[in-house]
Amino acid sequence: MDARRRPELVLEQFLPYRIKRLGERISVGLSRVYGRDFGISPPEWRVLVWLMQFDELTARDISGYASVDKATVSRAVQRLEERGLLARAPLPEDQRVQLLSLTARGDELMSELLPRVFDWEVRLLAPLSAHDHRDLLSLLDKLERQLEQVCGSAPDLGAAGGLFS
Repeated sequence: MDARRRPELVLEQFLPYRIKRLGERISVGLSRVYGRDFGISPPEWRVLVWLMQFDELTARDISGYASVDKATVSRAVQRLEERGLLARAPLPEDQRVQLLSLTARGDELMSELLPRVFDWEVRLLAPLSAHDHRDLLSLLDKLERQLEQVCGSAPDLGAAGGLFS
């Protein structure tokens, strides 16, 4: 196709590019907080925060919630269990399924880690007023709802991303 007739793409104005780049930079920055001082990997972080949110989950639940493939979750669970940060217990109605939960040691680690994560978030959001912050969250909610309309359902992110990177 003739370059003069091709639509111009300015990446700095293309929302999917900007959001992906920002998300990656946030994920890397945040992972320095929990990785450097606590030796936690991004997949382990995702397992820990989802267990904090729901107390007990299966690895499959975490995989879906965190948009991380099952093998990655399984390896993270194994490492966290070896460190004594989470425990497994069979699901009463199906002994083949394991319920995961934080141990007391896992709770202690998260109690020490979360204030540092929140401090990092405060530094990240420092240029925004409280009103800007509320607006940003509202706009993100609108975009997520619209994305479900455009895509027909919430997209499967696989290992490409996820909450609480």
